[in-house]
Amino acid sequence: MSELTNEILKRRTFAIISHPDAGKTTLTEKLLLFGGAIHVAGAVKSNKIKKTATSDWMEIEKQRGISVATSVMGFNYKDYKINILDTPGHQDFAEDTYRTLTAVDSVIIVVDVAKGVELQTRKLMEVCRMRNTPVIIFVNKLDREGRDPFDILDELEQELKISVRPLSWPINIGAKFKGVYNIYENSISLFQPDKQRVTDRVEITDINDPEIDRTVGADDARKLRDDIELISGVYPEFNDDEYLQGQVAPVFFGSALNTFGVKELLDCFIRIAPSPRAIHAQERVVEPQEEKFTGFVFKIQANMDPNHRSCIAFVKICSGVFRRNSTYLHVRSGKTYRFSAPTAFMAQKKDIVDEAFPGDVIGLPDSGIFKIGDTLTEGEMLHFKGLPSFSPEMFKYIENTDPMKTKQLNKGIEQLMGEGVAQLFVNQFNNRKIIGTVGQLQFEVIQYRLLHEYGASCRWEPLHLYKACWIQSDDDEALQAFKRRKQQFMALDKDGRDVFLADSGYVLQMAQEDFPKIKFHFTSEF
Repeated sequence: MSELTNEILKRRTFAIISHPDAGKTTLTEKLLLFGGAIHVAGAVKSNKIKKTATSDWMEIEKQRGISVATSVMGFNYKDYKINILDTPGHQDFAEDTYRTLTAVDSVIIVVDVAKGVELQTRKLMEVCRMRNTPVIIFVNKLDREGRDPFDILDELEQELKISVRPLSWPINIGAKFKGVYNIYENSISLFQPDKQRVTDRVEITDINDPEIDRTVGADDARKLRDDIELISGVYPEFNDDEYLQGQVAPVFFGSALNTFGVKELLDCFIRIAPSPRAIHAQERVVEPQEEKFTGFVFKIQANMDPNHRSCIAFVKICSGVFRRNSTYLHVRSGKTYRFSAPTAFMAQKKDIVDEAFPGDVIGLPDSGIFKIGDTLTEGEMLHFKGLPSFSPEMFKYIENTDPMKTKQLNKGIEQLMGEGVAQLFVNQFNNRKIIGTVGQLQFEVIQYRLLHEYGASCRWEPLHLYKACWIQSDDDEALQAFKRRKQQFMALDKDGRDVFLADSGYVLQMAQEDFPKIKFHFTSEF
């Protein structure tokens, strides 16, 4: 087996997704703890420990206690190289999460045992289904009062529209929570609340082992055996292939805050989760084992290091080996570049890497050459698809409040929009800048970051718009006529494309009827 194939088989690249507050960042921390990547988990909500979560490094994230940007962390566990992409759960940042899902091979969904499946989780599951991404579900917070595990399983099937198969099972929940029976490996872990230490495992031969009665008591042991019998009667045996095709989701139970049930999840994950898979480019299918390097930019992050006003482009490697100081073709511009300082991530800490393999995510310093969706190759003209920008739902004019800082404001807007946090439209009628976002929280984040990262202050002015649509037409005359008629509502996006700003659903509908030769697009990919 070649070295490349060997490296590919060792890689597991996945994203953790959930609704805000289901415990996603905490689970990420605990996985890093097992990988030895960190030695003390930052208790996110406790004020006694002033270490905040490793993956939430942006200033505003520490203040709010939520994740705003996707962070990438790599670590080794047993013989595997694991890359986690921790995504923001808050729906105002859904766009960042959708893009991240194009760069992973599998997904772990975290569900709160008390709240069950929430709206955001459902939307993210739809994105996974579009791409047949394999999914594992972790039901979290079992040490708190919650719903019956069987009810949770039913809800997962109905809401996420996927078959489930429990691979571990809780012994009671809430105040009486005693532990988890691992169906996949046939063992029991006893629960002791401890944020840093790993819990005790009891070795048993099978579910009828009298050791179970001794450790959890006769009543709980009887209920556990009844539950397990019911599970094997209702749910078919777990099948690896069905999981890999995205048809069935294994379910684990635990408490991430108390590091409980996490090791079972990780041990099973490295055995069944897929190594890097083939990726569809517009021209052909790219296999990870190919010798030549290919990769694409799925995210751009400004100011990871507050001392240097630099951007980092996150590149997912699809095939071959990326080598430092080699020359690669930037397909969109047709230019070649050499990268002398590619980095691997551990949240904000970065290490220079000499080579990286399919499934890895590396950071390339970006002086303005990259856009989201750009492809790098060893010369082949390839375009990876599936990185859309969606039409925003909220719009505001952005106004400069300090004329002395115009340059800083413009630079800040340009870099933040390059990250894909929000979209910038310039009105062609009055040249005013309009920012479009998916949610209100993004406006606050932009204002905060402009002030703290660029020293530029701005204010927002309300603007009532219904939709921004990208327009195009094969008939140039029709396009010009449309732009003349709608000149007050025409804008350009940051790539200089025509955008029509419709102020109501009725106006948009009439425009579509009056101008049949114009195509209206609601995502930027067409």
